[in-house]
Amino acid sequence: MPSTTPVETPTDTDGVSLSHGLKQRHLSMIALGGVIGAGLFVGSGAGIAAAGPSIVIAYALSGLLVMLVMRMLGEMSAAYPSSGSFSSHAERAIGPWAGFTAGWAFWVLLCTAVGLEGIGAAQIVHRWLPGTPEWAWVALFMVVFCGTNLAAVKNFGEFEFWFAALKVGAISLFLVLGVLALAGVLPGTDSPGGSNLTELLPNGGEGLVIGLLASVFAYGGLETVTIAAAESQDPVRGVARAVRTAMWRIALFYVGSMAVVVALVPWDSPQVVEDGPYVAALDRLGIPGAGQLMNVVVLVALLSAMNANIYGASRIGYSLVERGQGPAWLGRVSGGVPRVAVLVSSVFGFLCVLLSYWRPDDVFAWLLNMIGAVILVVWIFIAVSQLRLRRRLERETPERLAVRMWAFPWLTWVALAGMVTVFVLMAREPDTRVQLYSTGAMTLALAAVGYAWQRTRTRAGR
Repeated sequence: MPSTTPVETPTDTDGVSLSHGLKQRHLSMIALGGVIGAGLFVGSGAGIAAAGPSIVIAYALSGLLVMLVMRMLGEMSAAYPSSGSFSSHAERAIGPWAGFTAGWAFWVLLCTAVGLEGIGAAQIVHRWLPGTPEWAWVALFMVVFCGTNLAAVKNFGEFEFWFAALKVGAISLFLVLGVLALAGVLPGTDSPGGSNLTELLPNGGEGLVIGLLASVFAYGGLETVTIAAAESQDPVRGVARAVRTAMWRIALFYVGSMAVVVALVPWDSPQVVEDGPYVAALDRLGIPGAGQLMNVVVLVALLSAMNANIYGASRIGYSLVERGQGPAWLGRVSGGVPRVAVLVSSVFGFLCVLLSYWRPDDVFAWLLNMIGAVILVVWIFIAVSQLRLRRRLERETPERLAVRMWAFPWLTWVALAGMVTVFVLMAREPDTRVQLYSTGAMTLALAAVGYAWQRTRTRAGR
């Protein structure tokens, strides 16, 4: 039965609204493949090198936190579908300054990530074609995905559908081969048994902490499905399905694949960091060409993240402008697409790439530190918003609660405690302390601007 829950359909000053061009198959695959981010393939090697086999515990703990965050976000997004997602929820629950802060901080994060992923993808292609300049590949990727997002939302959906299908297929095949090898039934491969798991904490608790911090940020990108839901044909059903399957997706793709990697490859193998854990594991199995094939999958994951982040940044930016929290020209919509927001988000991403060449040691490093803990800031806004909105929904419109947070409010408070714990751990580690302080400074600056803007509008009677 179709949902009767109202959907926010924002319009620009000309009365033109965003389209609803995403089909259910697009949203389902975005939810499925979105959990397999570039961070899993690219960033997990450093976590394994620090934590050893306990990286499985780190991913399980951070995965539990992410499940709670997704459940909270899913509850609000099913009740109030909006292209602004958590930013809109924060504004509704806490105040305009909160929506402003969470939204623009996330926009900066996504745009910077577009540049980083472009650099990573270009480096892979450059290794295959060493005579070509990396910047040319970054420019090509930017043009392709900017053009894709400018055309129509269904183009974004089609790209993500096939990107996600390839990622899901690759990681599923990896898990099958890994389990067969560990069971000793893969032809030509001897099972290592438990020989690589003898030291659970080779670097002690400190290594586990580093691995935990690495795993938390590897989960970034799961929010895209709630942003995309507002442009789907049935937002409530799409969000509900995505959130309800989040648990097994995280357990299988993240925790399961980490368990297979550390069982197959010694945690201290240099190849884990140099080539990546998945390439190292496949090379250990002796499958011809499997390592290079996994590099193709990593490239696809990076390109998928670029595509998704340009989309997410443009929709967050558009939603902020539509709510009066940004320059009006950024929110112009034509053909159901916020094309100016797409262009600006892409240009900002390409500027980040240029900064990585021009000023890698100061300006670019400062930008990376500034966005280092933004995802945690966003998660805190999600938790606080859910605490406030849930009571309001139960009192005023209980029929909108198509998705409910487990054991409310206790698990919401547990999640908040987990986020505070991660902040404390970041403050203890020299490598992450600068990121924490830089992100904190940016967040406070945005909050001050947002609060001043809110007071101005209140005085004006708007």
